[in-house]
Amino acid sequence: MTATGWIEIALFSVIIIALTRPLGGYMTRVFAGERTFLWPVLRPVERAVYWCCGIDEKEEQHWLTYAVAILFFSVAGFVTLYALQRLQWYLPFNPQGQTGVAPDLAMNTSVSFITNTNWQAYGGETTMGYLVQMAGLTVHNFVSAATGIAMALALIRGFVRREARTVGNFWVDLTRCTLYILLPISVVGALVLIWLGIPQNLGGYTEATTLEGAKQLIAQGPVASQEIIKELGTNGGGFFNANSAHPFENPNAVTNLIEMVAIFSIGAGLTNVLGRMVKDERQGWAIFAAMGLLFLAGVAVCYNSEAQANPALAAFHVDSAPSAAQAGGNMEGKEVRFGPALSALWATVTTDTSCGAVNSMHDSYLPIGGMVPMVNMMLGEVIFGGVGSGLYGILAFAIVAMFVAGLMVGRTPEYLGKKLEAKEVKMTILALLSLPLSILGWTALATILSAGLGGIANAGPHGFSEILYAYTEGTANNGSAFAGLSANTLFYNTTIAAAMLIGRFIFVIPMLAVAGSLAQKKLLPPSAGTFPTHSPQFVGLLVGVILIIGGLTYFPAVALGPVTEQVAMNQGKLYAGP
Repeated sequence: MTATGWIEIALFSVIIIALTRPLGGYMTRVFAGERTFLWPVLRPVERAVYWCCGIDEKEEQHWLTYAVAILFFSVAGFVTLYALQRLQWYLPFNPQGQTGVAPDLAMNTSVSFITNTNWQAYGGETTMGYLVQMAGLTVHNFVSAATGIAMALALIRGFVRREARTVGNFWVDLTRCTLYILLPISVVGALVLIWLGIPQNLGGYTEATTLEGAKQLIAQGPVASQEIIKELGTNGGGFFNANSAHPFENPNAVTNLIEMVAIFSIGAGLTNVLGRMVKDERQGWAIFAAMGLLFLAGVAVCYNSEAQANPALAAFHVDSAPSAAQAGGNMEGKEVRFGPALSALWATVTTDTSCGAVNSMHDSYLPIGGMVPMVNMMLGEVIFGGVGSGLYGILAFAIVAMFVAGLMVGRTPEYLGKKLEAKEVKMTILALLSLPLSILGWTALATILSAGLGGIANAGPHGFSEILYAYTEGTANNGSAFAGLSANTLFYNTTIAAAMLIGRFIFVIPMLAVAGSLAQKKLLPPSAGTFPTHSPQFVGLLVGVILIIGGLTYFPAVALGPVTEQVAMNQGKLYAGP
């Protein structure tokens, strides 16, 4: 590890802290329908959307109606995106003549983008035409992100409201989030990325002649507009197969920093939205602190691992020490322009959130380095998390933490002024149990079937890690990969799609039920026996509950994969085959 690497990590952390409160304040005003500096321009557009869609912005919805609206909107999104992919050959803006996408792959991709997973079992520049990239994938990058934020808002309102039967209006939340937050930032961000060298055009691919006389096709297209929202909305679906390791998606350290800040900013800002809406910003900062501690622990472990030389290369006397001429460490699968520090930071950031973008290949990380992204997702991606999903995910753990605290002192648990009773705890546990059921269940199935084993590129524990990672990212709605797995098969397209649906909807529907139940309750004034949920003790309890639940649930599986591989690597053992 180097001082420069730690300075880069510290700079990123400082920027996120600085952005959290102002962005949180802006988002709070937007969701409350208050006037902002964009109001004169965008308010007429907002009203026009409501008029065209027949929406009464003052009419609110019961939690069940809110959930049904989300489901119907997702089904409509699935159908339209599936049709765009299947009919691609007949559509305009397809200069390379990309054919229709195969049915199972189109199904998998459609599920992926409506769930904010953005998993891609295909090469973007060789599979999708420009219209599908823009009207299909980029549009869903906006609306799936806005849907996640709307879900978080509904849960926050459950804590805020007293004796109410409604949790907001999904269509209003969706419109305001897209129009006032995601769209303006994306327009400015795309222009900045274009200025920094990312292409944005509708021209055909360029044929170049190499120095050896060979022909090379250089892909391009409307990249910048998709790149910014894929990061801001923690989507991760790349225009190119190499994703954010491609120089047209992420050409230098400046774009790398901008994109990482975009990934974390809204998730961090939503913690401040929570604090402002419950009239106590300390509550938001406590959640932020818990997320921040887990983030720093993850990036420290990952960077430490990737800054080490690969023991397998020691016998060849490869110089892996950092110097003025090289970054040092494990450079397999990494871009020279980023090195171990920015690669490890990016891997941690994107798996702390539901952003599957990669600027290096996780499959080439040393075992412990590759374990960190996997564990980040196994914890439910609550470390800032996806836009919205990270907040409602960590609030689920907060409910469990307060239930544990109540058991320890013999009091009925409370959180943010609401009494947590059997219904809320049961629904929360149901949501949390759905994640390991999907991850471990599908992994077990894939490891005993030839259709699953046929996709791995490596034998032994690393092959197991490739399968485990695939279902972890699918269930966590992340979308990154241990790229050694050949997942574009009927088996993987179907089962990973099922994992993505479980991770999105089987988790969020119980949490919306919690929101509806909490909204009907009275606010309880704090008393001498109330556990302070803005204190360091609460932060420690919350982090402990997250780690204990994750450890007890996933340690056996992690031990079979990256831990076993790390021990074998340290002993100089190689796995020669199944």
